[in-house]
Amino acid sequence: MSGHCHCHSCGCGHEHEKNTWVRFGVAAVLFAAGLLVGSSAAKPGLLGAAYLLCGHDVLLRAGRNLLKGRVFDENFLMAVASLGAFAIGEYPEGAAVMLFYQCGENLQERAAGNSRRSITKLLNLRPPFARVLENGSEIKKDPKQVQPGQEILVLPGEKIALDGVVVKGESGVDASALTGESRPVSARAGTAVWAGSVCVDGALTVRVEKLYEDSAVAKILELTEHASQKKSAAEKFITRFARLYTPVVVGGAVLLAVLPPLLISDASFKTWLYRALVFLVASCPCALVLSVPIGFFGGIGGAAKHGVLIKGSAFLERLARIWTLAFDKTGTLTQGVFEVLSVTPAPGVTREDVLRAASQAECHSNHPAAKAVLRAAEKENCAAKSDFDIKEIAGEGVLAEGENKQILAGNARLMARYHISVPPARGTCVFVAENGVFKGVIELGDKPKPGAEEALKSLQNGLVRRVVMLSGDAPSAVQKTAGELGITEAFGGLLPADKVSKLESFMDQTPAGYFTAFAGDGVNDAPVLARADLSVAMGALGSDAAIETADVVLMTDEPQKIVTAIRQARFTLKIIKQNIAFALVVKAAVLAAGALGYANLWEAVFADVGVSLLAVANALRPLYFKENMLQ
Repeated sequence: MSGHCHCHSCGCGHEHEKNTWVRFGVAAVLFAAGLLVGSSAAKPGLLGAAYLLCGHDVLLRAGRNLLKGRVFDENFLMAVASLGAFAIGEYPEGAAVMLFYQCGENLQERAAGNSRRSITKLLNLRPPFARVLENGSEIKKDPKQVQPGQEILVLPGEKIALDGVVVKGESGVDASALTGESRPVSARAGTAVWAGSVCVDGALTVRVEKLYEDSAVAKILELTEHASQKKSAAEKFITRFARLYTPVVVGGAVLLAVLPPLLISDASFKTWLYRALVFLVASCPCALVLSVPIGFFGGIGGAAKHGVLIKGSAFLERLARIWTLAFDKTGTLTQGVFEVLSVTPAPGVTREDVLRAASQAECHSNHPAAKAVLRAAEKENCAAKSDFDIKEIAGEGVLAEGENKQILAGNARLMARYHISVPPARGTCVFVAENGVFKGVIELGDKPKPGAEEALKSLQNGLVRRVVMLSGDAPSAVQKTAGELGITEAFGGLLPADKVSKLESFMDQTPAGYFTAFAGDGVNDAPVLARADLSVAMGALGSDAAIETADVVLMTDEPQKIVTAIRQARFTLKIIKQNIAFALVVKAAVLAAGALGYANLWEAVFADVGVSLLAVANALRPLYFKENMLQ
């Protein structure tokens, strides 16, 4: 049994599909004529013609697969059951089995194709064209042909074709297809905009910054389209199950045909062979092998509508089974925008001296704390640019040397490294020393993101068992933020390697079947994101590294999105379990009824095809998931 039901019309266009249904229509007319004629000579001929017209491709596939050694698949089951019915003189049932089976299979394929199309449509982010401005005129081009540096015009109501920066114009930009965020944001000269966003109420001239294939939208589409390659445990189970299940039911059907006539004195071989054929038809596992992948595909598509990119069904399954969720602090749960709260100079040193020395050391750093120090120094007119040799010491701070000076700016660990004694301090602090002498301390503050507290409350309210915070910031600052957000376990002062070892200790404490996830902003958390069972990158729109490395990507930086992602994953898994249980219970009932003589071939086909169609329809529900569906 292959891992999916065979597609008869896939990829061959509407023309092929139309021809297929015409063929089935003619077969149905022949079948009806065969039922209506009383003449026993014409009956088998008409029914046989109907059978071959609608079912020859199933017989051919079954024959080809037999020669390749792939014996047990749905084509084989149908071929044996229908030919067996003809062999025992049950011509109407043999023809009906094939006709119903083929119609049902084509309907299933159509439903499956529609589901994939509707997911692609919902992710209808691909811009159709770009208006490129060249020598004062405007040329429509395929976005793939536009080069960085070129300028494009976007009119109101149109999709922005490529990632870039606005050079002229002003408009609201709706990025909801990418981020799930419904409010348009204002864009004017200097604003970065993303491909797939819609220009709402004004025209924009945008300078292209990236090739189309490097844009966030291209990556999202590619990842969503290939998400099915990362198979979940449920899908692997179904494939293995089908591989074992089909030979078992074929063996069961053979025993059902042979044993009763041998063991029961008045049992008729023809009766038991017919029951064995019903058993075979009813056993076809199409409902399972179709609905499970479609359910995962629907879940991934539904999450993408909310601005959550899940890179495969394996990750969706892990998302639903998180035991421990560890968060980075700065930029993930907090805004990552530090403000200087106070400057405490050492005796005999002025506040300006401390800020000037710190700005000389930090002037080339991109760290949020360094930027806050520079802003404060500029505000107080004591910022000093320098051409010092700057050496960054990971997780500690910077050493700047020049003009016969050596300036240190960083945390208490950096001061201890250079044997400089500093006063105890709470919160996030930058200690400043010059030529081995302590000059002062700058205290910084970082605010939690709006909605972070509510998101953490929801997570701790039954979505995950354990929420922890891991940060490189000073332990006192980490504890302060943890207190504001209601996190009971928080660890500060961690270097990247310390974060990894902490995470590994959580993984050791996680029960089998559950997972440990890490959520960070994807820039400086690469080692710990790579080590986690599940890595979640926050606010990754525009961060290529995060989109490439994380398993789950939240396109905006709202912590609430992680709650949405977990709920979506759980809802999807619930639907998939429903489908598996429903299909197995109906199969078991029809198999038992067939073996005991209470079901005929027609009913067996209806049971198989009907269950498949219902399961596929149910599997599409995650695509339209809304959080209030769980209330």
